[in-house]
Amino acid sequence: MTTDPDDAAVVDATEENRFVIRGGGGLEAELVYRTHGDRLVLIHTGVPEEWGGRGIGGRLVRAALERARAEGLTIVPWCPFARRWLRAHGGETAAVTIDWDTPPPE
Repeated sequence: MTTDPDDAAVVDATEENRFVIRGGGGLEAELVYRTHGDRLVLIHTGVPEEWGGRGIGGRLVRAALERARAEGLTIVPWCPFARRWLRAHGGETAAVTIDWDTPPPE
């Protein structure tokens, strides 16, 4: 197993509804999602504090974009981090439809 998260691949653990980067010591970064028809709803991004500032969260969001692009899905960014990242990286979102307006459930 790769111990450095910078070298680890992003895995789409579909059975767990999350994109995951696994590093040494059992640490994981994740982007939890749900699929609803043709929508990929981004729920929560979690990155271990030790991995902060290394672009790990952005790699997870990019993986969601890649899946949405490949499968023709609309991204629904409920996760605050994913929402900020997508707005800041508009050039990477051109080939994907993003639903900015559907609010998360109360």
